[in-house]
Amino acid sequence: MKRATIQHTNRPSAFRVRGAVLAAGLGATVVLGAGTAFASSGSAAAAPLAVSTTADSVAQQAASQAKAADAAKKAAAKQASDAKKKAEDKKKAAKKNAASWKAPVKKYTLTASYGTGGARWAAKHSGQDFAVPVGTPVVAAHTGTVVKAGPNGAGDGPAYGNAVVIKHSNGKYSQYAHLSKVNVKIGQKVKTGQKIALSGNTGNSSGPHLHFEIRTTPNYGSALNPAAFLRSVHVSI
Repeated sequence: MKRATIQHTNRPSAFRVRGAVLAAGLGATVVLGAGTAFASSGSAAAAPLAVSTTADSVAQQAASQAKAADAAKKAAAKQASDAKKKAEDKKKAAKKNAASWKAPVKKYTLTASYGTGGARWAAKHSGQDFAVPVGTPVVAAHTGTVVKAGPNGAGDGPAYGNAVVIKHSNGKYSQYAHLSKVNVKIGQKVKTGQKIALSGNTGNSSGPHLHFEIRTTPNYGSALNPAAFLRSVHVSI
């Protein structure tokens, strides 16, 4: 009898092929899973770091803005304080300066005023007249330096009689005329309220009185309204 011949082939069986495919797929899945887990793990670790960095930046910016706002507030407060102090100092200085002016005589009667017309003057009256008895003390209306003193209107003409002119620090000049006696000399410094002369009736005068002027120069022709000026420095007459 002939023996049956069993033929073997080199091709793998269907079961072996399927097993290999399954094994390969499983390996890929494991590898992919690990990669995915790694990626997921990496993202999870990076996210808190990014959030923390952003929070720090926001906090720093807020702190910087708060600091700048505080500095601006302090600067504004200082500016307001300086402005207030400056205004108060100016007010005090004005008050002090005003207090240093005074009327040139006491117990007087106001007679001819600035700008009055009449036959006694070549032009409008250039000052304010204070009717007082002869010999009444005449005082400096404000601190200053004597720039004119003597007869003949101290250089302004005989109509003024004996006269004195004082220069003041604000650029104004005060003039005192028709005096019976002059007690100061040119170049002498005088203080507010200091006696500089005695009132009289010299020159072109209709009776005992003090003729008082406020001028912009030491000379005749530059007179201002003396009553208005005195009011501006808080002296009522």
